Amino acid sequence: MKSISVAAMLASLAVLSACSDPQGPKEATPQHVGVVVAKEETRALVRTLTGEIQARVQSDLSFRVSGKIVERLVDVGERVGAGQLLARIEAEEQQADLEVAVANLQAAEAQQTQAQLAFDRQQRLFNAQVVSRAILDQAQETLLVAQGSTNSAQAQLETARDSLSYTELRADADGIITARKAEVGQVAQAAEVVFSLAHDGPRDAVFDVVETLFLGAAMEPVVTVTLLSDPSVAIKGGMREVSPTIDPATGTIRVKVGLDGEATMPLGAPVAGSFLHQPRSVIRLPWSAMASDDGQPAVWQVDPATSRVSLKAIAVDDFETGSFTVRTGVSPGDIVVSNGTKFLRTDQGVSYDEGAAR
Repeated sequence: MKSISVAAMLASLAVLSACSDPQGPKEATPQHVGVVVAKEETRALVRTLTGEIQARVQSDLSFRVSGKIVERLVDVGERVGAGQLLARIEAEEQQADLEVAVANLQAAEAQQTQAQLAFDRQQRLFNAQVVSRAILDQAQETLLVAQGSTNSAQAQLETARDSLSYTELRADADGIITARKAEVGQVAQAAEVVFSLAHDGPRDAVFDVVETLFLGAAMEPVVTVTLLSDPSVAIKGGMREVSPTIDPATGTIRVKVGLDGEATMPLGAPVAGSFLHQPRSVIRLPWSAMASDDGQPAVWQVDPATSRVSLKAIAVDDFETGSFTVRTGVSPGDIVVSNGTKFLRTDQGVSYDEGAAR
C-alpha cells in the first residue's frame, strides 16, 4: 500500500508540472487610452473685459468757504455751461464783511483826500518860503501813509468781494453733472465735494483689470470697445493710460482706452473691451489631459518606443475654455494622454490609436 501511495504522489506532481507555463505569469493587458500629439501653434490671445465710458476730464466742484447750502439749482444728469450757477450757501457773514470793507475804503479815501489837500497847501507855502522844509516833509509823509491805508482798504475790499463770490458754486466748464453729494440745508465744509462734472470733449473707456493681463506677453496697443447694449457699435481706441499701482481695495489695475473724437457712446454706458496679446507660439492641450504630481500640474506622456507612460510636471501658461496652454514641460511631437489618465501609474504599458499619434 505504501508503494502505491508514493506512485500516486509522483503521478500528481507530473501532472502539475505538465500544466505549469515555463514562460512565467503573463503581464496585464495594456490599458487603452486616448492621446494627442503636442503641436506648436501661433495665436493671439484675446481677453474681453467689461468697463464703462467716462469723460476724459472730470472735476469735483466744491465751495471755497464753509456754510449752509440754501439753494441747489441742478441735478445729476443735467447739462451745464461754463460759469453757470449750481448752488449757493448763506452769505450773511460775507456780505457783512463786504460792507465793512467798503466803509473802510471810503474812510481811507477821505483821509487821503485831506492829506492831499494839506500837502498841496504846504507845497505852496514852501514855494513862497513861508514854511520850512521840515513841515513840507511831514505833510508828504502824512499823504504817503494815507495812500497806503487806501491801498490796503482797497485790497481788503477785493478780498471781501472774492469771499462773497465763493458763496456761489459755478461750473468751471461745459459738461454733464455726474454726481451730487450735498443737499439744501446741509452745512458744506470748504473743499468738500458737492458736484462732479464730466467735461465735454474726448471720452475714455475705463477698465479695471487684473495685473496678470499684462504679465508674460506684450499687449497690442489698440483695443476694440463694443457697446454692451448694442454690439453693432464698436470703436477702436488706443491704451492711453495704464495705472502703475494696484488698487488695494479691488486688486486691479485701471486702464483707460482713449476714444478721441468719438461721442457715440453715452457717459456711463457699459462696454466690452477686447484686449489682444501679440502673437506667440504655444502648445495647447485639452482639459482632460491635465493630471497632478503632488498637487502640481502634470501630464502623462507616452514613450512611442515602449508604449509606456511617465508623469511629467508642466508649467501652465494660460487656462482657456476647454483647453490650457503649456509654457514648459511639453515639447512639440510629444505624445500626451488625453483620455483615461485617472488610473495610470508610472511605467505602465498602454495601447492607443496609432492614427491619433501622427
